Amino acid sequence: MAVSKIKRFFTFIKEVRNEIDKISWPGHKEVIITTVIVFVLATIAAFFFGIVDTLAYKLVHFLIGK
Repeated sequence: MAVSKIKRFFTFIKEVRNEIDKISWPGHKEVIITTVIVFVLATIAAFFFGIVDTLAYKLVHFLIGK
């Protein structure tokens, strides 16, 4: 019974290594470009939501008269 579990474990590890070999890893340049794109889009989104939040805050305070 224990031998069967050990054999299945090593079979699993072998299959995992085979699947890892199939992965298409991005190159250095692609990683840098996508990282920059993520930071730029996150910054744009932060400014957008900051402006929308400020406008909504001012609108609510205008409507309730404070």
